[in-house]
Amino acid sequence: MLQSYTEYVKRYGIAELVFRGPSEGNPFAEQWVKGTMAGQAEEKRAEGFYDGNGVYKLRFMPSCEGTYEITAVTSWGDEAKVTVEVSAADENCHGPVRVANTYHFAYDDGKEYYPCGTTCYVWELQSKETQEKTYESLAASPFNKIRFCVFPKHYVYNLKEPAQYPFEIRENSPWSPSDFETEKLEKAPRNMFGGIDAMIENPDEVWDYTRPNPSYFEHIENTIVRLGTMGIQADLILFHPYDRWGYSRMNLEQQNFYLRYVVNRFSAYHNVWWAMANEFDLFRWKPVSEWESNAETVCRQDPYRHLRSIHNCMTMYDHSRGWITHCSLQRIDLYRTAENVEIWRPQYGKPCVLDEIAYEGNLPFGWGNISGEEMTRRFWEAYTRGGYGQHGETYENENGVIWWSHGGELRGGSPARIQFLLDIMEENGGYMEPLPAFFDETCCTNGASHPRKDCIMYYFGANRPCRRPFHMPEGQEFDVEVIDTWNMTITPAGRHSEEFTIDMPSRPYMAVRLVKVK
Repeated sequence: MLQSYTEYVKRYGIAELVFRGPSEGNPFAEQWVKGTMAGQAEEKRAEGFYDGNGVYKLRFMPSCEGTYEITAVTSWGDEAKVTVEVSAADENCHGPVRVANTYHFAYDDGKEYYPCGTTCYVWELQSKETQEKTYESLAASPFNKIRFCVFPKHYVYNLKEPAQYPFEIRENSPWSPSDFETEKLEKAPRNMFGGIDAMIENPDEVWDYTRPNPSYFEHIENTIVRLGTMGIQADLILFHPYDRWGYSRMNLEQQNFYLRYVVNRFSAYHNVWWAMANEFDLFRWKPVSEWESNAETVCRQDPYRHLRSIHNCMTMYDHSRGWITHCSLQRIDLYRTAENVEIWRPQYGKPCVLDEIAYEGNLPFGWGNISGEEMTRRFWEAYTRGGYGQHGETYENENGVIWWSHGGELRGGSPARIQFLLDIMEENGGYMEPLPAFFDETCCTNGASHPRKDCIMYYFGANRPCRRPFHMPEGQEFDVEVIDTWNMTITPAGRHSEEFTIDMPSRPYMAVRLVKVK
C-alpha cells in the first residue's frame, strides 16, 4: 500500500514514495519495489529498498523543472501512479557533478566544478561530538568533496568498535563485539603498513549479508544530505581492505547484493560519487573480474550516472575501462606524485584526481608526515599540470582524533593555502590546461575561455629565483603579478610585453601570473 509520496520537490531534490508491505521472511531478499519517473525532458527507472519494519522506499531525483509522473509496482501486487511538481533548484544546488572537457568537471546545470577534496575515512562512525566538530571544520575549510568509507575501518589508530554494524549478526554467532576489545587489539602485531592483521575467521557464520541494518545506512544517508546542503560531494568508498570484521571477504554474490542495496538507497542524492575501492590492489584474493562485476552492478542500478572511480595502493587499475569516469590516484613513488599527472592524463584521457598524495602530519609512517608546505606544493603542481590535488591530515595529538580517519579538528597549515589556490582558480576562470615549460617550472593557461581573464600561470615549486626572464609573443601586453603561494600574497609587478624580466624574492613556492591586456 502506498503510504505517502512527495508532491512538490525542487530540482535535484528527492521525490520519494513510501510503501507499507510484507515484513515476514526476509524482505531485503524476497520483496522489491520498482518504478519509472517520466517528465517532458527525461525518463528514469529505479529500484527501491527495504527500510525495515514493513517500510519500502522508492526514490527519484528530477533534473528538470515541470510536472513528472511516477508509476511504481511492487512484488506483493501493489501499484501506484502519482504526479510530482518540480520547481527551481536551491540557489547553491547545481546537480550531480559530471566530467567536462575531457579532463575536468562541471555540475549538471553547467557550472564549472573544481574538486578540492579531503579524506576522513570513517568520520561518520565516530562520536556525535566528533562528527559535529567535523561539520564545523568542513564549513570553515576550502573542501568541496570528502572521501569516506561505508564500512568501518580497522587500522592503526582505528581500534574502537563502531556503535552499530552494517549487517545483522546471525543468531548463535560464534563472535561478539567483546572479542575485539581495544586492549586485545593494541597487543596485536603490526604489519608492514602499520595495520593489524586481525579478522573474524569465518565471517559467514557471523553476518547475514542479506539483511542490511537500515539504521546504519540511514545514518550515512543523513550524512550525505547534510554534506549536500554544505555544497560538499560525498565520495563513498564502497570497499576497503582494512577490515577485522570480514566485510572485505564477501563472495561475489554477497558483494553485489550489498551494492544493489547501497546504490538503490543513495543514488538519488545529487552529491554522491562512487569510489569502488580504497587501495583495490590490497584485496590480493579478489580478481579483476570481481571488480568489473561490482562496477556493472553499480552502473546498472544507478540511473543518474554518478561519477565512478577505483583507487590504488601500489598497482594502478586500468583507468581506461569504460565504467571509470575519472582517475582516483594514490602516489606510487616517495616524491613524484602530482608530477605524474603529465603521464596519466594522456595515458587515460580522463580527469586526474590525486585522492592520496600523502598526508600533512607527523605520524611515524612515511605516508603521514609531509609538511604543510609540501602538501601545498603538490596541490600547485597538480593544478598547473592539469590535475586536481586532494588533501589529507595526520597529526598525532593528545585526544587521538586524527583528521585522516576520524575527522574532528583541522590542525595543519595547508588548508588555508589550499583555499588561497582555490580562490585563484576561480578568479582565473575557465579550465586551466598545461603548457610546455622550462625544466624548472610548470605552466598552464585558460586560453581565451574566460570573459575577464586570459591568463598564464607559472609555478616554481621548491626553486628560488631572484628574477625571471619572460619571452612573450610580439604585440601582446600582460599585467604581471608575483604570487607567494605559502604567505598568500599577490604583488603587482607592472605591465609588460614581449621580452621582460620580473624581480623575484628568492623564496620557494612562488608563482607568476600573466594576465593578457584585452
